[in-house]
Formats: sequence, C-alpha cells, structure tokens
Amino acid sequence: MTTGRVSLGLGLLSIGRAWGHVPGEPPPEAQARALLDYALDAGITFYDTAPAYGSSEERFGAFLRDIGPRARDITIATKMGEHWIADTSSTKIDHAYDAMCRSVDQSLARLGRIDLLQLHLGTHDTVAAPDTLRAIDYARSLGITRFGANVRDVPTGERAVACGAYDVLHFTYNTFAPALAPLFALASAAKMDVLVNRPYAMGRLQAEAADRNAAMRDAMHFVRKEPFNGVILTGTRSAVHLRQSIEAFAAYG
Repeated sequence: MTTGRVSLGLGLLSIGRAWGHVPGEPPPEAQARALLDYALDAGITFYDTAPAYGSSEERFGAFLRDIGPRARDITIATKMGEHWIADTSSTKIDHAYDAMCRSVDQSLARLGRIDLLQLHLGTHDTVAAPDTLRAIDYARSLGITRFGANVRDVPTGERAVACGAYDVLHFTYNTFAPALAPLFALASAAKMDVLVNRPYAMGRLQAEAADRNAAMRDAMHFVRKEPFNGVILTGTRSAVHLRQSIEAFAAYG
C-alpha cells in the first residue's frame, strides 16, 4: 500500500480536443459543463489543463468564473511549451522563452489564476535550459508559485529533479507503460509531488478487458501501490466515466 497522500484529479484534455485510445471528439458544451459540475460536487479539487488541449482552457476558465467563490477550493494546473494550432487542429512544441511567456499570459487571461505551471513535454535538453528557467522566473513574477515538469523518460526526470526548479514531476504510468516507475522514488527522495496521467492507458485497459470496472480498479491499484504524494489524473469527457473512476479509486486499500 502506498505510504503517500494521493488524491484523484481530473485531466481536461478530452473536453477540448480529440483524444483517447479510440479518439473521440470533445463533448458538446452542455456535456462538458455537466462533467465539471459533477466533478466539483463529487469533491474533485485538482484540475489539469493545457494550451495544447484545444478549447480546454477556455471551457474550464468559463466554468471557474461561473462558480465564483467555490473556485478558491480548486487547484488549477496548466502548462507551457506545447501550443495549439486551431487552423489545423494540431499542436507544436516551442520551448523558447518568448513563446512560453506569451503562453503563460494567455493561460492567465483564460483561467484567472494558475496554481501549478508545468513545462509541457519537457526533454533532457529543455527541462533545465536557460529559456525554461527564465520563463519560470517570469511566471513567478506574475504570482505563480509552484512549477512542474511533464517528462517522458527517466533521464529527463532525473535532470528535472537535479536542477531544483520544480515542485512536481508529471508522467505517464500504467501496466502498458511501466518504464517510468523509478521516478516515484526519485520524486519522493526530493520531496516532490507526482502527477500520474493515463492510468487507463487512454482507455486501452478498459477496451481490452472483459470486466471494465475490474480493469479500472486494477489500474488504480497498479499506480497506488507506488509510494508517492500527489494526484492520479483521470481523463474523461463523461460524468459517468468519472463516477466509475471515483469508485475505482475509492476501492483501493
């Protein structure tokens, strides 16, 4: 059993752009709002979005404005470094200082505040690059106090930890993608939190399982047996699926 403090958070990629093991289009506005309303009422307090998630920041920002004082209880996490190209419904990575500063400005305008700002798709060359550290300093000057690195391999995670600029490591971990397991201990030793994304392998685990609910419980158990403090992000476009994730998370231990 994990010795850390772990909660369930909501990843907002799929309310803004096509995503998933079998890609699905983002839901209509009313369905996206129903998901966010359900999440808030169910006690979800951590929400993860990004400029590269299409209309996600705009939709989430509108929700935050509508709920007024209740937004104070929410942790708002977003990213810089991967950018949405609306004309082609695609993204590009740009870790240059000016591009990341513009991205932070835009995210603040959409969301109102940022509690955790992450370098999106950080690489070994960029997690501690001068442009990245300058962009973090710029964000800090705007009142942002916590920073994370979204990484895809162990050496990049090691470099992110070693540079001392980050409070959080964010990475994928599931039974189909177990290679980043060493990052749990690395983060723990550095007293950093962890964000785990894709616990269901973008829906592949449920799609290939005879018992969908059992597969979701097993997926949560696979992550939660690791010792870490942080959040498991479930990405969904459906309040029904979120309810199932909450139940699977609660079934552990």
